[in-house]
Amino acid sequence: MADPSFDIVSKVDRQELDNAVNQAGKELATRFDFRNTGASVTLSGDEAISVAADTEDRARAALEVLKEKLVKRDISLKSLDAGDPKQSGKTYKIECKIIQGIESDKAKAISKKIRDEGPKGVQAQIQGDQLRVTGKKRDDLQAVIALLKQADLGVALQFTNYR
Repeated sequence: MADPSFDIVSKVDRQELDNAVNQAGKELATRFDFRNTGASVTLSGDEAISVAADTEDRARAALEVLKEKLVKRDISLKSLDAGDPKQSGKTYKIECKIIQGIESDKAKAISKKIRDEGPKGVQAQIQGDQLRVTGKKRDDLQAVIALLKQADLGVALQFTNYR
């Protein structure tokens, strides 16, 4: 039998993202303080969200509503990269990117952290935009998961394929 292993990934559930954006749009349409401000939240492509409003403050407030909905749908705010409000004609727009996958420099940092602070006999291999962690004992793998959950690595991590 092969050694126990699990994968470290950084993915956003597309359906949950869609639901959060739709809920934020509905709330902006019904809330009194957003009446006649032109506030809207829309998905633009697969990896981007566009927040728009008539004033800079309303655009920022609409972004906060979106963040609130993302948190309620269990999407980490670390996977949302929101820019600054930019004026586009009479409206202000905030372009937000959805971060998917683990960048190579972050993956190297995670791998180094596992090597330095994790239990002996646990290896981390970088496989594209994810990491595979293997070890002799399941308890060691559990310790690695606990170590990474406590560390603030600046990226939203999920642990999958635990075998």
